[in-house]
Amino acid sequence: MKNLSKPLTEKELDRLDNFLLDRIDEDADTEGKDEGVLGISTLDGLFTAIVSGPVTMVPSRWLPAVWGDFEPDWESEKEFEEIFALMVRHMNSISVMLMESPEDFEPIFMERTVKGKTYTVVDEWCEGYWLGVTLAAEHWNPAMERLLPSMAPIASFAEVTNWRGHELSMEEAELIQNGIAPSAREIHAYWLEQRSQAVPAARPARNSEFKVGRNDPCPCGSGKKYKKCCLKDEKIVPLH
Repeated sequence: MKNLSKPLTEKELDRLDNFLLDRIDEDADTEGKDEGVLGISTLDGLFTAIVSGPVTMVPSRWLPAVWGDFEPDWESEKEFEEIFALMVRHMNSISVMLMESPEDFEPIFMERTVKGKTYTVVDEWCEGYWLGVTLAAEHWNPAMERLLPSMAPIASFAEVTNWRGHELSMEEAELIQNGIAPSAREIHAYWLEQRSQAVPAARPARNSEFKVGRNDPCPCGSGKKYKKCCLKDEKIVPLH
């Protein structure tokens, strides 16, 4: 039995990070195309928004956004199962953390060293979070005015807001960056309360044996058999 809410190890995070980037060949033509999610920080932001939002989102909704126009060429059924299981575990672990100990939640930010100085890179995480919001925009939009103070630090580093961070001092930028994690906690708490007043929220999977047979329904949520969906060459159309 595999615990599908167990946090990923550093090795597993690295594997998922490398897979997301390496699925696109170096010589691939990416001009004008959607490259999807290219790293673990962006994926972490995406999943945080999904588990924090107003509605439950099935894999058939978010998985095409992860791949963009570059769905992986799976080497085997086993590879698909392993990568998908890592994604599910990571999403569920975020959900459990925000539900049970939100004060311990921290986004996965990257670091970059320039001329011997290390900088925290939050843009990728914020882009992922904003992507998660746009996937259910019709449900988020009615609450945007109320959520504006909490959304501001995240939106500040998302490309969609035409962020001009280079105009800020290092101190000003760091002040906004430090507000991202608390904002994510506040947004989750807001929607948790809203959902509790409507219908019971779906609980993340805790313990389950992850095994998909060729003739089983595809775990991406398409409704098709696994062998005729993600295992084969059928194209997953990106959702815009």
